[in-house]
Amino acid sequence: MLIKVFADVCGVSHSLPLNLEVDEKLQESLTSFDEEEQIRQLLSGSICMLVYACNSGAQHHTDGRRVVLPGSFNPLHEGHQKLLDAACSLTTGAIPCFELSVINADKPPLSIEQIKSRAKQFEETGKTVVFTNQPYFYKKAELFPDSTFVIGVDTAVRLIDPKYYEGSHKRMLEVLLGIGQLGCDFLVAGRKIDGDFHVLADFTIPEPIAHLFKSIPEEVFRTDISSTELRLKSQQRVGATLVTPVNAS
Repeated sequence: MLIKVFADVCGVSHSLPLNLEVDEKLQESLTSFDEEEQIRQLLSGSICMLVYACNSGAQHHTDGRRVVLPGSFNPLHEGHQKLLDAACSLTTGAIPCFELSVINADKPPLSIEQIKSRAKQFEETGKTVVFTNQPYFYKKAELFPDSTFVIGVDTAVRLIDPKYYEGSHKRMLEVLLGIGQLGCDFLVAGRKIDGDFHVLADFTIPEPIAHLFKSIPEEVFRTDISSTELRLKSQQRVGATLVTPVNAS
């Protein structure tokens, strides 16, 4: 019975024998939730992910490897899309996917309207975006086992910094090795840090976890587009439109 339920929910066609008694009858019901209710469930922790499949075949892959680009995407820009494409070009059987956590370790959760607005950005990308409530990579790995996460070198540096593991080098290794045991690894893109462009080779990765990090060559991908800079420019444009010219007559 449970197998039938799972198959029905996943849209898998089947003809499973139920072996019902003569006086038994199967009663089925389906409860559907609208977008806002699903978002509320995500924010409350009732569900762990909400998938927006932006192309018709996005949810029907049966093999290949997920290539997941996490981010806040505020806003989504060309650099994000080119980075995911570059990472996919380095991965056999790549299944591209954006991931956005509605919960942030250092900021308030996104609102329902913010989530809907962020989701709308992806409609023209032809790629799936998954909203989760897991800001930490060891939890993301549980949601996306056997996946490659695409990150910037600044994020990679934070991942190997014991400061984020209560100062414990041992705990840092345990967490990252646990991510590896789930079949996950990282593709690392170069980024500007304090005005200088850095790549993975500029930093020392501890030997026990070095195999989890691979660099995206600069000739394959480099962009200096910054979401922060784009937000500032957008705010400046909005501010400029609000300034009323003073008539000096």
